[in-house]
Parts: sequence; C-alpha cells; structure tokens
Amino acid sequence: MAKIRGGEWLARMLHAEGVEKVFGIIDGTYFGFYEALNRLGIDIVTPRHETCAAHMAGAYARLTGRLGVCMASNGPGVANLLPGLVVEQAEGNRVLAITSARRPQIMYPDRGGAYQCFDQAGVIGRIAKWSAAASSYDRVPELARKALRACWDGRPGVVHLDVPETVMNGSFEPLPHWAPNQYRRTEPLTPRPDQVAQAADRLLAAAAPMIHVGSGVVHAQAFDALAAVADALHAPVTTSWAARGALPETSALAIPMPHVELNHRVRNEADTVLVVGSRIGETDWWGKPPYWRHASEQYTVQVDVDAEMLGLNKPADLAIQADARVFLEALAQALAGRTPAHLDQRRQRAATYAKARADDRARWDQALQNLAAPVHPAHIGTACDELFPPGTVLVADGGNAAVWAMFHHQAVVPNRVLSTFKFGMLGAGMAQAIGAAHARPGEPVCCIIGDGAFGFHPQEVETAVRTRARVVWIVLADKQWGMVKMNQQFMLRPFKTMLFKKLDDDETIKADLHEIRFDELARSMGAHGERVSDPQALRAAIARALDSGGPAVIHVDVDPVKHMWAPGLLHFKKMHEEPKG
Repeated sequence: MAKIRGGEWLARMLHAEGVEKVFGIIDGTYFGFYEALNRLGIDIVTPRHETCAAHMAGAYARLTGRLGVCMASNGPGVANLLPGLVVEQAEGNRVLAITSARRPQIMYPDRGGAYQCFDQAGVIGRIAKWSAAASSYDRVPELARKALRACWDGRPGVVHLDVPETVMNGSFEPLPHWAPNQYRRTEPLTPRPDQVAQAADRLLAAAAPMIHVGSGVVHAQAFDALAAVADALHAPVTTSWAARGALPETSALAIPMPHVELNHRVRNEADTVLVVGSRIGETDWWGKPPYWRHASEQYTVQVDVDAEMLGLNKPADLAIQADARVFLEALAQALAGRTPAHLDQRRQRAATYAKARADDRARWDQALQNLAAPVHPAHIGTACDELFPPGTVLVADGGNAAVWAMFHHQAVVPNRVLSTFKFGMLGAGMAQAIGAAHARPGEPVCCIIGDGAFGFHPQEVETAVRTRARVVWIVLADKQWGMVKMNQQFMLRPFKTMLFKKLDDDETIKADLHEIRFDELARSMGAHGERVSDPQALRAAIARALDSGGPAVIHVDVDPVKHMWAPGLLHFKKMHEEPKG
C-alpha cells in the first residue's frame, strides 16, 4: 500500500466529518496537511492574520451549525492564533484548531534554545475545552478522535490538536479511519418523556410564564421549535445577547435585548421560567434580583446539553440535560391542543410589553430627525435594515459602534446577528464578516464597525477581495476611542461632562486618534470604497456598495459627541456590578 503523509490522514478524517472549509495561512510545516485538503476538494480560505482564521472559523460554525476548522504553523503562527482562540472559546463556537509543532525531539519538553518553540498544547489547554500534542504518527488517530469527541460534547468551544512537522510531512503507512459514529455522539441528547411532561404541565398552569434562551438554541438550530412553544404558551421570550433573534423580533412575543428595562420587567413579573441553552451569565445579570424575580418566587425549568451548565448561576427546580431542539420539539408536541391557564392575562401582558417596545422605539428613533453633518450614528443601523436584503447577516463589532447597531437594528430572521457578545473583542468583526460570507456564499454581509476596531485588521479587506466574500464594512469614524473616552470624562470631569457633553481636547488622556481614509484604503486593495459625511447621502452610498457586487468599505464620518453618548451605557455599567439579590 502506498504511503501517505501524516497530514493527509488528518485531512481525510476532516473529509469524512463533512468539513468543506478550513481557515488559515499556509506554511511548509504542515504542507502534507493542506496539500491533501486541496486535493480532497476542501476549500482553504487564507486570511492575512492567524487571529482572523479563528474568527472566520467561529462565525462559519455559528451560522452553519457545522464544525469550524482553523490551522496555524508552529511558533509565531500559533502565537498569532491565540487571541482568536480565546474569543471563540468565550463565545462558545465549535472550532477545531490544528497546528504544527517542531519535531518531538526538541519540542516537548523544550530542549532549550529551540527555534520557534513554546508549549503550544499547554498554553492553548489553559484557554480551550481540550488540547493535546501528538508525540508520533501512531498517536494522531487516537488524539484526533478525542479532539472531535470533545468538540461535539457539551457546550461548544475550542479544541486543539498539535502535530509535529515531522509527522505532518513525513511518509507513513496509512492507518484506518473510523466513521464519526464510531468515536463520538452523532445523535442529539434526548430528554426523558416524564421530564417533558412535567415541564409542559408546569408551564401551562403558570400565571405568568416566560422563556429565556441562549446560544444553545442557536447551535441546535432550534428556531422553529422555539416559536412553536412560545406560541403554544403565549409566553414572552427574552434572549442572551448572543442569541438575539432566536425568535424573530417581528413576533409579538419577542422581547429584544436592547429593551433592557423591559427585559427586567418581564423577568420580574414571571412566576415560571423556561431557560434553554443559557448559563444565565453576567450579561443576563446572573439571574439575580433586582433584575430577575427572586429564585424562591420563580419556578425554573432549565434545559442544557451540558450538565455543568444546569443550576450554574440560577437554581433550577427542574434540570434537564438535553439538546435544545429535541427538547423544544418534544415540548411543542406535549403542548399541542392544550389551552394554557390564565390565557387572557397572558395576552394582556403580551400587549402591554408590545406597547413598551413601541414606546422605546419611538424614543430611540427621535435621533433620526437629526440630519446634520457629520452623521448621527443612529442612522447607520436603520439605513442598513432598509437597504440590505431581509435576513442579511449583521456583524456588529465592539464598542459604541456595536451599541448603536444593536439599538437600531431589528433581527427578523434567526441566527443572523454576529458579534463577540461575551468578550467584546474589537476588530473581530473584520474576520467574522468574511467567515459569514463563506457560510452564506453569494449573499451580502453587513459589518458595522468603529474606526478604532477597523484598524486592528484592515488588511482583511484584501482577503475578502481575493476570496470573493461579499462584505460591506460600514466604518463609524469618530477619530477617538469613544467608549473609553466617555468613561474618562466621567472619571475626570463629571460635572462638566454632564453640562457640556464633552471635555476640551487637553482634558482626556490619549483617547484621540488621527484620521485614516478607510475608503481610499479599500480602493487600494481592490474593493469599492467611498466616504460619507451627510446623512442624506448615506443610503445612496450603501446602495452603490451593494450594487458593486463585491467587498466594499463606506467611511462614515459620525458626530464624535453623539457617538460617545450611545444608548444604554448606564445599563452596561450597572451590568458589571454584582447584583445585590
């Protein structure tokens, strides 16, 4: 039998797992791996920075429900990959990282003085779900199977396999491949029927039930089942930040996350809560008063694929380990044909919440009356909703740009909002948008990003051009670190800040930036680029970017003072304080 390179064994395994794309920069240390990927028809998407490979893989995984794979070469390549892996683990995206390593004789442990050498498996092991280094070709199949078993077990996250370059590129006798169902669970976890029945009875009998969902619903692609359960119970649905749009916000039962005070109200009025696929973490206020009703007064049914998440931050009265979609489908069947108790009160509450939503929206939309130049940032999200096709993926990068985007965007199709909700990583949106474009080829992707964040990875515009990723980046340019500057102003001159909304240039510390012409930068890399300062010219610029049919960058000069005073900042500050309840 003809020999194969060790990297080819890995490539064949990914092929058997149905992997269609791998994100990473090519390098001779794993030529045997990516050459086989190329031969097997697996598309290699090559960014300009390894961090971006991890973000692309994470975005691709979240939007498709499939495995996201990234790769990096030993030493500096792995070092560059680390920030992306930290973020994707925090966000809970299913990512497999494959890296090359120096030869085993000098790598584990480091012999001392070895070139491009550090404890790659050990460092990544501190931040990932699972990490291991193969010491020989014979160990690769065993460890690869362990990696994928860990990848698909429990809450999604990052797993890592480190393979020596001598194994990646060396010639070996082929080792057998196992089918995926021979080494990992391929069927979703099913709840016990009695648990489903108990949950149904409790939710039907409740006076004021509600549903709270997190990323588990996104990863399970459980959107139709969620809508069916919400309709059957006539129960309002709140979400974690990362699950925004799990129930379309056109639904009368949706309580979108920007309506922070309304979320608090719903969670305090509910006597029974169904929590699906959420840890109820800090951005959910830990499930504690005064933002939620006291646990002793609120019966909680919690469903999660990962047993470690059950009762993690809020006590669960009925804890169910199960896949979100399978559970919600079973619950919808158990509810079918049954009339909830207190139905009139449930309808009245839903109508009251809908009015509160409308009142919030009317208040926020008052900013759209401002047609002065430079642009009020409220116009950006609104214009994008009007001009991009329904269901377009929106990537909201960190900082105030993301806040404005969230408050002026309506999520009408599930799983179309990307950000780094649990990490707030500036610049990740540059690559997330490209990963999204490869997850949904041919469709435009909208990325709303600040000028500071765009500066982290501007070179990825060339990646979009080269890989035909149809991304439109809309850069809110205020020439400052806006969120940081606002915090400084309140720390340094609170009374003057409240009175004048800003301080003089010499009264803040290193918070200002010089201008970068992002439109010209885009054109230098082959993308469409233009600049807008007048809000009345914004929509035409977006239309031209979409008509270009390829990557585009719109440099939007925004009012730097109004951009700092983003909506909801007080709530964001309070979120970081431990609730007293």
